[in-house]
Amino acid sequence: MMGEKRGTQGQLFYKFDLEAMVPRDHLLRKIDAVLDLSSLRAELAPHYSHTGRPSIDPELMIRMLLVGYCYGIRSERRLCEEVRLNLAYRWFCRLGIEDAIPDHSTFSKNRHGRFREADILRSLFETTVRSCMRQGLVGGEGFATDASIIRADANRKNSVPGGDDHDWDGPGGSTRAVREYLGGLDETAPPPKEISLSDPASRLTAAVGRPAFFGWSTNYLVDVKHAVIMDVAATPAIRTAETDATQKMVDRVEERLGVKPKRLIGDTAYGTADMLAWMVEKKGIAPHVPLWEKGERGDGTFPRSAFAYDAAANTLTCPGGKTLRQFNRNYQAPRVGVDKDGQRRYRATQKDCQTCALKDQCCPGQPMRKVSRSVHESARDVARNLEGTPEYLQSRKDRKKVEMLFAHLKRILKLDRLRLRGPCGASDEFHLAAAAQNLRKMAKLLFPQPQGATA
Repeated sequence: MMGEKRGTQGQLFYKFDLEAMVPRDHLLRKIDAVLDLSSLRAELAPHYSHTGRPSIDPELMIRMLLVGYCYGIRSERRLCEEVRLNLAYRWFCRLGIEDAIPDHSTFSKNRHGRFREADILRSLFETTVRSCMRQGLVGGEGFATDASIIRADANRKNSVPGGDDHDWDGPGGSTRAVREYLGGLDETAPPPKEISLSDPASRLTAAVGRPAFFGWSTNYLVDVKHAVIMDVAATPAIRTAETDATQKMVDRVEERLGVKPKRLIGDTAYGTADMLAWMVEKKGIAPHVPLWEKGERGDGTFPRSAFAYDAAANTLTCPGGKTLRQFNRNYQAPRVGVDKDGQRRYRATQKDCQTCALKDQCCPGQPMRKVSRSVHESARDVARNLEGTPEYLQSRKDRKKVEMLFAHLKRILKLDRLRLRGPCGASDEFHLAAAAQNLRKMAKLLFPQPQGATA
């Protein structure tokens, strides 16, 4: 017989237990077990007044932001609605069934004020790293580094040429992103091709065959044992900024966390001579990166590696046995011999090349052969010697862990376009996202799903 629910009178009293409504294997229960916010109030206390009405609980705001970044809720308006409706979110945020939800404007007010003044989001991220270290999830032997471009909250149509003088004040005054840009402007650096009026510190970039857009780079330094993010940095989408950010991250991890890797893994962008010299000569780290090599030739003529270097005489010897020198005459004032690119230029004499039987294999279209050698060639030789070793081949596999984190960041956490503008806005978003990824990593590894259970 078909049943029918009768009666529309609501129950007068309800017995409701929010704790019982959240499943025992819920992701937020696992994250709550590893989340450490014990120092949050002490760090923020100097930035609150001792008088006036009580503020919104800062721990509540941090927990709500973590919910948003863990579940890819990009809008703070929508986040407030989701926390209002979702029982698990309420439980994680320590809210009762009848507790009010903060207004969405509370987040921006605190983010631009006391959160940035106390650098609380950076502290939150480092707390997750220390938790991973206490749980034994950090090996410390090998780090991998890479950068991924995230679209800025800027439309290319709202931009000006980089060389133009622009009145940034305007009739309505400058925005926060513009003030940050002007405050960190380097007058000696060449101007970019285009500058966004919405987020001028971002940079125009493009993938091959795709339209250009303004973007920021999120730089990750990852421990390869369990792909724990050890450090994160926001930089404009410029290749040289990636290597600078990696150096700062390695130094910061060593200084603040006391961890220094034995090997650093990266792609060709980190195989420049200056970066290799920093790794080998300054830090004593094995460079497991492909060389940024421009000396090899594809026309069949002798490459740079075919010329033997004599460090004592500072000369090169060609396959024909002739000597290449930096200077073929003596100067009254000694020459440094290093150009602005950090290269030493060696030249053979025209007499030696014209009578050489190997000229067609060496410099068929030139009167003499010229070869450049980096001042950091010894560090480059260290990288060359590591190529092909079992450890290097394993590092090539380990580097994929960084790429997987970026894929997770964009596809699961939905961070493929920034909401906030300026260097501080990009840094805030990247630190929160990295903290969420570390928390999810701990939840997965420390509380594994039972065999046969579904996620």
